[in-house]
Amino acid sequence: MNAYLSEYRHGQATSALPPILIVGDSELSLERAAASVEASGLRIAGRALIENASHRMDQQVASSALWIEVERDGGVAMDSLLGRVSRDVREGRYAAVISATAAALDPISALVVEPDVELIIDADESERAAALAVAMASRAAPLRLSDAASDRSAARLRQLSDEVSRIASTLARLSTGPGGQRQPAVEPAGDAPDVSIDEVRSVIRARRLRSRYFREDLFADPAWDMLLDLLQAELVQLRVPVSSLCIAAAVPATTALRWLKSMTEEGIFVRRADPHDGRRVFVELSSQASGAMRRYFAEVGRAGVV
Repeated sequence: MNAYLSEYRHGQATSALPPILIVGDSELSLERAAASVEASGLRIAGRALIENASHRMDQQVASSALWIEVERDGGVAMDSLLGRVSRDVREGRYAAVISATAAALDPISALVVEPDVELIIDADESERAAALAVAMASRAAPLRLSDAASDRSAARLRQLSDEVSRIASTLARLSTGPGGQRQPAVEPAGDAPDVSIDEVRSVIRARRLRSRYFREDLFADPAWDMLLDLLQAELVQLRVPVSSLCIAAAVPATTALRWLKSMTEEGIFVRRADPHDGRRVFVELSSQASGAMRRYFAEVGRAGVV
């Protein structure tokens, strides 16, 4: 019988927080994952390479979460594991964090369709700690941070927390009208005017030009940058994979993925499976978002859009 990872044993909460099982694609990956878990003050249940992960998971009696460290595309073994993890997290069996490099982003984003899985890309230590904290919070399990949280990493964690709050506030403003009644995040589709591809491209170029004169993070606006990139792709009939959209967002990939997830949940973006490659998904504007972008460009004119 499969003994799935669970915070509960025979229906009763354990007296101590169960440990975390870590999985990696190399011994070096396992060491890095272990360091992040231990830095957060949590225990490690065990370690397994990706090809042995399912067997190790079947043996594990109890664990709060699963941490997967991926440095390269793991092929069939990785696909099988991520499919299982996505299903298990959806069923509430355990929390999961997947830490990966940008090289593995497209196949991972195609396979992990469960939004509650924390996916981080090329993340630093504070981002890794924040992802683990969010994953544990989703299991209603308090995360005990080590004393190291009092150093400058704590400031980075607060910054990440503020960023998540800003995303939530922005989406709330998009979807809630002045009277407090929830409204669609995008106006219903209507007759959408034509938009010049040259106009859209000039706006994108103008936005990128700002970084020549000012720090790029002063103008970070990933939602708008992704909207512009997807409109441009729609006009020239190109398909945009997740990795390309994250680059267009002009923010760290982990931040871009948070926005991508939120915008998809709001119905602004749509994920489409690549019919020729099951390990890749494309992102496009919803019909409502496309119409809204086109009407916006028509209303404000070239000079008003940056």
